[in-house]
Amino acid sequence: MSKAIRLSVMGAGLIGKRHIEQILARPEAGLASIIDPTSAARELAQSLNVAWYPFFQDIAPEDRPEGIIVATPNQMHVANGMECIEAGLPVLIEKPIADDLVGAEALVDSAERRGVPLLVGHHRRHDPIIQRAKEEIDSGRLGQIVSVHGMFWLIKPDDYFDVAWRREKGAGPILLNLIHDVDLLRYLCGEIVAVQARPIQPSPQLRRR
Repeated sequence: MSKAIRLSVMGAGLIGKRHIEQILARPEAGLASIIDPTSAARELAQSLNVAWYPFFQDIAPEDRPEGIIVATPNQMHVANGMECIEAGLPVLIEKPIADDLVGAEALVDSAERRGVPLLVGHHRRHDPIIQRAKEEIDSGRLGQIVSVHGMFWLIKPDDYFDVAWRREKGAGPILLNLIHDVDLLRYLCGEIVAVQARPIQPSPQLRRR
């Protein structure tokens, strides 16, 4: 087997810990370091016997990873992604790639200009069920797809939104959760060409409450 690829994880919150678990479970990958200024992240790194750095610029030259996974809050994705790109390090940024279009385009342009691999963590595309659906659609078995109706619903535990950044601009249910389903519609049916929205009036029963 070839030498394991050394990866660092930036952000050791809910999703960052999942990435860390997956790296540790894969023989072809190795956890180089955890980058996160919190004491909890430092303790996690110590428990795993890996290097800990508060910030990207603190990484020792001799401990430079071969790639970085950015799992920080949405609002930090552009700045953190730019740090990796400017250092020439391949980077996987958790979805969304940015919290606005300007930031997303800046990241992509910078990565393309520097020739640095940039990937967004839309992992649901790789689910076997989605892969099968893609095969069925591409095969023409369903005919020409002219309309798709989808409904998005979820229930998150109350403490999920107790984390402040998840309630702030650049996060919320759309960029945290619905974005998965929007991406799957793009993957299965093609690029979005128009978006419309309309207000929904609450029922009389709700208005009386």
